[in-house]
Amino acid sequence: MVSPSLIRGLASRAVFLISSQVNFKPQTEYQANTLAAIETLQGWYNRASGLWDTTGWWNSANVLTALADFAALHPAASRELGLAEMMQNTYMQAQKTTVQATKILSFTGLPTSTYFRVPKLGISQRGFDDFLNDFYDDEGWWALALIRAHDLGVLGLGDDRYLPQAEEIFEDMKKGNSTCGGIYWSKKVKYTNAIANELYLSTAASLANRVPEKKDYYLDIALAQWDWFKNSGMINKDNLINDGLTDDCENNRLQTWTYNQGVILGALVELSTATGDLSLLDEATKIAIAAITHLSEDGVLYEGCEPRCGADGAQFKGIFMRNLHYLQKAKPSEPIKNFILRNADAIWAKDRSERNELGITWNGPYVNATAGTHSSALDVLVGAIAVSSPV
Repeated sequence: MVSPSLIRGLASRAVFLISSQVNFKPQTEYQANTLAAIETLQGWYNRASGLWDTTGWWNSANVLTALADFAALHPAASRELGLAEMMQNTYMQAQKTTVQATKILSFTGLPTSTYFRVPKLGISQRGFDDFLNDFYDDEGWWALALIRAHDLGVLGLGDDRYLPQAEEIFEDMKKGNSTCGGIYWSKKVKYTNAIANELYLSTAASLANRVPEKKDYYLDIALAQWDWFKNSGMINKDNLINDGLTDDCENNRLQTWTYNQGVILGALVELSTATGDLSLLDEATKIAIAAITHLSEDGVLYEGCEPRCGADGAQFKGIFMRNLHYLQKAKPSEPIKNFILRNADAIWAKDRSERNELGITWNGPYVNATAGTHSSALDVLVGAIAVSSPV
């Protein structure tokens, strides 16, 4: 008897292969949908904390990244929305938060972040000063968010402080040397996982492309990190990336979360840009196609924990789609483009409330949204603008 999961996988492959035959909406419609979603998102924004209520600290870095990506595409609309000033406010306030973070991993590797308010602690004890805390992945999210915000400087929307801050974060990540190679996930838990190491690679390669006087320094680290990562065993026989390594430095066969397939795509795009090596885009494409064909249902990306993924897991799919759109811009592919557009269409048609709030299950049904689920879906809408054809 053929298993249901195999049937779903074969169906997803078929959808991927024929997706080039599908007609999609004009770019102007994706722009209008994205603007409406951003207006809704800002209802969760807390100016005092510089974060988005209903989601966590590292998630807010991903919200910021989604907005920066939109601003790069539509600077005029971003000025009208006040996004540059909001980013500056987040830069100032997000590191002043009076909380400490703890994380636990489920038996599948799903993280759950908890934040404890500790208003009496001094700034050096709170853990988030300069966007640093006990988790190297959290730091990496903020480094990449600040790099994307820095990129807006050429449009008059950036801030000179963002890139040096990302460099400082990177130096802290660099201290996380793992006995398996790469870096640990946490300063307290000796776990070598995929996401922290992908973020470390992506940050190094991104800085190599933006700090010309230190390009060799960052590029040497990025190249060594990629050489280690591709040989670490975390990339399995299906070209999917499992969550991490065992204490014996072997693939732990934990869940192939979508964000583990995503960050590596953007990292390899940046590394290809820094080196001129186009074969890195081929490596990224293999992982992207594996994720699309294995982790989708009816042509729409699906996380195995849905709809109960918690605040952390709810962010994962948007991270994949964001980095998929980076890959699509670097190495255009009609099926990948259409996969992004198919997901954007599903979100707007099946996973949206009357207030334009976007939930976790993109193929529906809609359930209560948070800033995390909403911004994750927003990444898809922004990607749809980036890859769709102008009218």
